[in-house]
Amino acid sequence: MDGVCLRYTDLPGTSRLFADYLYNFEKVARFYRHAPRVASSFAVSQAQIEYPDSRRAALVAALKKINDPASVNLKRLEQSDTVCVVTGQQVGLFTGPAYTVFKAVTAATAARELTANGIPAVPVFWLATEDHDFPEIAAAHVFDVDSKVRSFRVSTTGAVDRPVGDIIPDNGFPLDALRDALQGFPFADDVMAIVGEAHAGDPANLSMGVAFRETVRRLLAPLDLIFLDPLDADIRAIGAPFVRDALLGAEGLYPKLLERNRDLVAAGYHAQVHVEPDTSLFFLLENGRRIALKHRDGAYFAKDRKFTPADLASRAESISPNALLRPVLQDYLLPSIAYVGGPAELAYFAQSEVLYSGLLGRMPVMLPRNGYSLLSARSQKLLSRYQLTLPDALVRHANLREVVSAKLVPDTLHELFKESEGQMRQILDRVETSLQTFDPSLAKTLSKSRSKMLYQLSKMQQKTAREALRRDERAAAEAQYLSNQLFPEEHLQERFFSILPFVAQYGPGFIDRIVDHSCLDCVDHHILYV
Repeated sequence: MDGVCLRYTDLPGTSRLFADYLYNFEKVARFYRHAPRVASSFAVSQAQIEYPDSRRAALVAALKKINDPASVNLKRLEQSDTVCVVTGQQVGLFTGPAYTVFKAVTAATAARELTANGIPAVPVFWLATEDHDFPEIAAAHVFDVDSKVRSFRVSTTGAVDRPVGDIIPDNGFPLDALRDALQGFPFADDVMAIVGEAHAGDPANLSMGVAFRETVRRLLAPLDLIFLDPLDADIRAIGAPFVRDALLGAEGLYPKLLERNRDLVAAGYHAQVHVEPDTSLFFLLENGRRIALKHRDGAYFAKDRKFTPADLASRAESISPNALLRPVLQDYLLPSIAYVGGPAELAYFAQSEVLYSGLLGRMPVMLPRNGYSLLSARSQKLLSRYQLTLPDALVRHANLREVVSAKLVPDTLHELFKESEGQMRQILDRVETSLQTFDPSLAKTLSKSRSKMLYQLSKMQQKTAREALRRDERAAAEAQYLSNQLFPEEHLQERFFSILPFVAQYGPGFIDRIVDHSCLDCVDHHILYV
C-alpha cells in the first residue's frame, strides 16, 4: 500500500486554528503547553507527571474488569514509570467513522515510538460513554460492492439525556442489514464474524458502549489497547477527589474561560466549545440521566433545583464533566504524556488549557491523529482518466459532474469556445476604447453588457459539457462513484464511512497495513492507494 501526503490546507473544512497548530505553531503556542512533534515536549510532559502509586494500583484494578488481565500493556501500566498515550471516541454504531480506528492506531504508534526512545508508554482508549447525544452516534454508514452508500440506525424510546454508553437499542443492532450491505466483498464473512462476536449474547442486554468496545477490541487486537470506561463505578471513585476540587475551585475559572474565548476570537480563531456566562463545567448523573447544570451567582441550577458547589461536591461520583473539563479529568485519572485527537479536539484543547492550568498544573502533548483517504484501484484510474487530483474530487457531486463533463467535450469544441471567448474580449476591448472617446456613457453601458455576453458564452459551454455527460452514461456513473467513495454526502471519507467496508474489501490484514503506514513525522493527510 503506497501513499502520498496532502496538506490539510488543501482539504475542505480545515479550520485556521488546526492549520496553524500543524504548520505555524508559534501562532498558537500561547494556547497550548507543548509543541507537537518535538522530542523535548515529551520529556517535559513526562517530568511534570505526578502520579501516586496508590492511584495507579486502583486504576489498574478497575481496568482489569473490562480488559484482559493478561494484557501485556496492562501489566506495563502497573509499573511506576509507565505513562499513557490516550485517545478516545464516542461509542458509535459499528465503530463509528473510520477515523476512530485511525486515532487508536496513531496512539499505539506514539506509545511504541516513545517506548523505543526510553519512555515506557502504553496506548489507552477512552470510551466516551458519558456523552448524551444519542442521535450523533446512532447511525453508521458503509458502501456496498457497487459503491452505493448504505446507512443503518438504531433507536431508543428512553429519555434523550441518558449517557449513550448504557443505552440498549430498542430493536437490537442491525447485523442482518450490515451483512446484506457487505455481501459480495471478498472478506465480508470475516468482518461479520468479528462483528458477530462483538455483538454476541442477549440483544436485550447489549449496550452501545459494550458493542463498540468489543468491536474495536477485536479489529485492533494486535495493538493491545487498554480501554477505560468513565461510567465504571470504580473509575468514578478514583476521579471523585479531582471532581470535588474542580467544583469547589471552579468559580475562578469561569471568567478565565470567557477571557480565553475572547483571546481566540481576537487572534482570528473561533472557540470550538461555545461558552456563555451561565455555562457550567458539570452535569449531574441521576436516575440514569445526564442532567445539564447552569451556573449563576456562584450556584448551579437544574430546572427548578438549586445546588451549591458544596452540595455537588458531596455527590462527586455522580458528577460528569463537560467537553472542556473531561480531558482534564482524564489526565488526572491517567499518567498521560500525550493525547491523540482530531482537528476539533485539538481546537477545544486551546480552551481546556485554562482548566489544565487551574486544576492539574500540567497538560499532555497534543498529537494530531493520522488522517487517511483510501483510494481503490478504480478511484485511482478514474482520477487519472479525468485528470483530477483528490482535492478536485472533494466537492459537491453536482460540481464534480460539471468537471467530469467538461473533460468529455471534444478538444476541437473546447478550443473553439476558448478561442471565441478570447476574440470576444478583444473585440469588446476595442469597442469600449472607441466609445470612451465618442461617448463615455455608452462605454459604461457596454461594460455592463460585457459580463452578460461572456456569461452567455460560458453558459453555452456548460450546456455543451452537460450534454456530453448525458451522452456518456458511463462517465456519469463514474462521477457518482468518485463522489460516493471520496466525498460521500459531502464529508471526508474517514468522517463518514465505518472502517468495516474497507476491511470487507481488502481483508483483516488491511488494518495491519494501516498500522505499518502510521507515523508521527508527517502531520499531513495521507492518501493511500489500496
